[in-house]
Amino acid sequence: GARFTNRSRCGNYTQIFTATVEVSGTDMAASQLGLADEMDYQKQECLRELIRDLENTVVNGGQPTSNPEGSGSVRRSMKGVIQHLSTNVFHTGDSGFPTGTGLDEDKINYVLRQIWESSNGNVDLIVVGGFQKRKINAFSANSRTYGANDTTFTDMISIYESDFGVCRIVTTRWMPQDAALLLDSSRISVPPLAGRSFYFKPLASGGDYECGELIGEYTVELRNEAAHGLIRDLSTS
Repeated sequence: GARFTNRSRCGNYTQIFTATVEVSGTDMAASQLGLADEMDYQKQECLRELIRDLENTVVNGGQPTSNPEGSGSVRRSMKGVIQHLSTNVFHTGDSGFPTGTGLDEDKINYVLRQIWESSNGNVDLIVVGGFQKRKINAFSANSRTYGANDTTFTDMISIYESDFGVCRIVTTRWMPQDAALLLDSSRISVPPLAGRSFYFKPLASGGDYECGELIGEYTVELRNEAAHGLIRDLSTS
């Protein structure tokens, strides 16, 4: 079973996310169809883009092997969840890992059991892309029943209950299609640097326009790396 071990300090760098917003004087003065304020609209759209970029980086972010703190030519970047993991990373074809390349219950339960037996982790989140989500939905394909008066067809699994925990199934566009993450959500957070959550900073105008910059600085904080798992090299077709 899992034993108490001495604490060790892990680290990650923060990464800055920025987007420039610029609106011409004409657009500021004109009455826009369906918009009260063009600048506010542009800020909202840019914020959505930055949140998308942050989500992608949380999953796939990587630090350069040299100068991870950044340099004059390489920006500072944070490690994403995938790059953090090393203990419970399983590839199809590994010795002892369930056979086949398709995602199935045997593979998920194998990883859940390994984490449960070797760490104090409590996996409660499975993160996949669209293709692997469809594979999970197929787990119960042969056991679905419908009544004569049913008018709704449900083809989705959002919760997976196993002997080793109850897991929510979450999809993200940014997950590699050959992979599945099994995470203990209580040991992961995405905090901003103090005072650096997304905000808008007005900039001096150099002409007939108003401009500014949306700025945010975040990192991934992943605790007890052995409490999480990753499956790679799954079939994608």
